[in-house]
Amino acid sequence: MSALAYYWAKFAWRRAARFEATSYRRVLLPHPYALDLPGVGATSTLIKAHDPTTGRSVGVVHDRARGYMTITTLLAPGGSLMAPTGTVHSSLRTWSSVLDAMSTDDQIKGASVTIQITPGAGEALGDDVKARKDPRAPQLAKRVIDDLVRTTPHATASVAPWMSVTVDPNASANPPADLAEQVAEALRVVDSLDLSGTGTDIERRCTDVDLRRLVRAAYDPAVFNARDSDFAELSWSECGPQAADDGWEEYAHDGGVSISWVLREMPRRPIAYSVLLPLLAPGRFQRRITLAYRVLDPHEGEAVLEREISNAYNRAQATAEVKGRAKWSQKADAQRAEQAAAQVAGGAQVVDWTLMVTVTARSTADLPAARQELERAIKATRGIRMRPAFGAQAAVFAAGLPLGYNPLVRD
Repeated sequence: MSALAYYWAKFAWRRAARFEATSYRRVLLPHPYALDLPGVGATSTLIKAHDPTTGRSVGVVHDRARGYMTITTLLAPGGSLMAPTGTVHSSLRTWSSVLDAMSTDDQIKGASVTIQITPGAGEALGDDVKARKDPRAPQLAKRVIDDLVRTTPHATASVAPWMSVTVDPNASANPPADLAEQVAEALRVVDSLDLSGTGTDIERRCTDVDLRRLVRAAYDPAVFNARDSDFAELSWSECGPQAADDGWEEYAHDGGVSISWVLREMPRRPIAYSVLLPLLAPGRFQRRITLAYRVLDPHEGEAVLEREISNAYNRAQATAEVKGRAKWSQKADAQRAEQAAAQVAGGAQVVDWTLMVTVTARSTADLPAARQELERAIKATRGIRMRPAFGAQAAVFAAGLPLGYNPLVRD
């Protein structure tokens, strides 16, 4: 982030704060949209649809301003750390095929994968072990399990992964005539994405109750384990905060205070597939890790790489004229750009992506500890450089939720 961009963002945020545009209070006002979700979620609305293929209801988030629709899929929490290397490589190749399918479909505007880790107090682990314990098991095995439950009371966590795909149903050759046909078209496009073989198991499409739970529990973590009946009657606007204040480096809302960080720089070296493991490890505070994608079409991807090559050579030439030789990092940038261009010429796709992390503390007093925990997790990745989302805390917070907002999706 350049100094000019930083101070310009600081000026824009202070101007918005002066006009109280960074504060939200859910009160009844004589305005038609006074009770909408705040910020980037203001144009979204929730539609309860019926999926004829599964016979279940599906929640579809509709962006009323742009006409886009976002469908979220709940994934089964799992991993590939214990899998053979060949299986991991096969999963990566299959995932690249999924991204390739996104680039050739004009209706898919972007996608994001989010993993939410909510720490538990240990009761869930004890209850699960108690229910599954075999009374005929050997005494030694029982003692080992009991000692494990007793000595790790804070090591449990609830993991909730999901994938959101943003679709423009009107980008087809025959645009849908009404809202019902638009929902059906969006469901058809998302169903065409085959995630089998990517190492991810699909649990089900998010229902309207699932979406309400994910959004409401993000603003108020205390209700994360509430019953489905507590969310069934909530309106979409009631899933948002009752009050919120968007600060320069923090976002205060109903049940706590959140801090969000964004990707500062792409890794300049090959990284292992387990690089995100420190971020995904349970901690004291609720954490949400979001990878947002926008696959560029072949022509746009080729143009981007040509600009990267030209810029890399221009920077190296300018440095050589001043200092006598170019920096080694500039030469490496040019080599990487040429390598990427060669891969695109061989059929690969260019993906615009970013990484966002949000940590939520229950009180302002816990905010320093939450920030320290996040900083340690990022440093432990040893390859990913991130920074606070200066002046955009509320937007990054919402980008990790199934609200239909993806910062990489353009109009």
